[in-house]
Amino acid sequence: MANQIATFFESDPDPAAVNDGIAGHIRRFWDPRMRRALLQHIDEQAGEGCRPAVLAAIAANRENLTPAR
Repeated sequence: MANQIATFFESDPDPAAVNDGIAGHIRRFWDPRMRRALLQHIDEQAGEGCRPAVLAAIAANRENLTPAR
């Protein structure tokens, strides 16, 4: 699902807007469990299967995407 979101936002030529768009969508619309699972996948599997834009957005916005425990 994160890759589909990235595909939408990648049409913007501004890399910062792409990062903000992907991260903002995930933060607003994904349940905390989904965000935790994505972050865990990135940590444990080096984001295998994730588009580079997803990895860049997470890296740039990780603090804002990490749900409170």
